[in-house]
This record gives sequence, structure tokens and C-alpha cells, in this order.
Amino acid sequence: MIARALRDAGMEVIYTGLHQRPEQVVAAAIDEDAQAIGISILSGAHMTLVPRIIELLREHEASDILLMVGGTIPTDDVAELKRMGVAAIFTPGAPISEVVEFLQERLATASAT
Repeated sequence: MIARALRDAGMEVIYTGLHQRPEQVVAAAIDEDAQAIGISILSGAHMTLVPRIIELLREHEASDILLMVGGTIPTDDVAELKRMGVAAIFTPGAPISEVVEFLQERLATASAT
């Protein structure tokens, strides 16, 4: 649903499918010259997967790629994920329009600099 909403808002979206390893996510983002990565985690593995994605982005000198996380994220983990460098966290019930607006604003700001 998010991918479709972003596409409908005029963004190019590359959907890599379910159950991608952090290495696959980062490789796809770099290969496609992505400006942002959005991942959805419902498994509770966010405190393992997200730090690895951030580490790989740094290793590949791609820390400028915006990272957004959605899914079942306990409130206690939100601050820690943001401290690590996650730009936005969208939990269940977040309006899709909020995701679209956030990304539009951040990308517009990034292209203005």
C-alpha cells in the first residue's frame, strides 16, 4: 500500500519484496541510486536488522540515503532507532498520507541543498 501511494504521488518506487536481508536492501538501494529506503518490520527484529542496514550504508559511503522504518515498533525502541539515524518511524495506524508527506518534504529539502 505504501509503495502504491508513493508511486501515485509521483515517486519512483523499487519494491524488492518480502524477507530481504540487510545486505540485499542496501545493495538494491545503491544499485538503483535510491534517495530513501523504507522497510517494514513486523517480526520484532528491528533492533537487529536496522543497525545492520545503517552499518552497511556507512560502509558503502551511502549514509545520505534516508532510512524509514514501519511496522510493530515498541515505543521504547523508537528513540534508540532515531538516535541510530532512522529518519522516521511509522507504527501501525499511521496514515499513509503522513508517510507520503514526510518523504516529499525530506526529499524536497535534500534537493534544495
